[in-house]
Amino acid sequence: MKAILLDRDGVINEEIPGYVRTSSQWVPIPGSMDALKRLKEAGFLVIVITNQGGIGRGLYTEADLALIHQAMCMRVDEAGGRIDKILYCPHHPEEECVCRKPNPSLLYEAAALFHLDLSRTHFVGDSLRDVEAAKTAGCIPLLVRTGNGAKTEEAHRDKLEGVRVCDDLNEAVAKIVVSG
Repeated sequence: MKAILLDRDGVINEEIPGYVRTSSQWVPIPGSMDALKRLKEAGFLVIVITNQGGIGRGLYTEADLALIHQAMCMRVDEAGGRIDKILYCPHHPEEECVCRKPNPSLLYEAAALFHLDLSRTHFVGDSLRDVEAAKTAGCIPLLVRTGNGAKTEEAHRDKLEGVRVCDDLNEAVAKIVVSG
């Protein structure tokens, strides 16, 4: 089964200071809706894997996050795309849980749920922790320059050897769809 794993903030939607806390703050990055439509048309499962430390910080609740994700999925559906599953870590960044990226446990969970061969699955993110999670899980890491990606690329070139870098999700998806 063809699948792609995507980080959320900075990849699909705009990254904002202090977390996306409401559905009205969720704003897609230009081109990301087209990219998600292209993935659906190409027969890819789309699985979002996101750290949501704002829950652990008490800035919003899991119910708030459910509303954000409901609005996001509705916007994606309206654009002709689809998100098949959203997996998230709700913990505070300093809790040292096993599900927070760069730990790969949510990627392994996605693999178990959908019987994925992670060695043939791309994980698109905008941070070093996304790349590290992908590498640890055996996925194909891909960094986008949106969100924190440009800063990540500049600050961590030495840790990105062999990692494809694209301007945005639209470019990344175009390359992934061509390669299968």
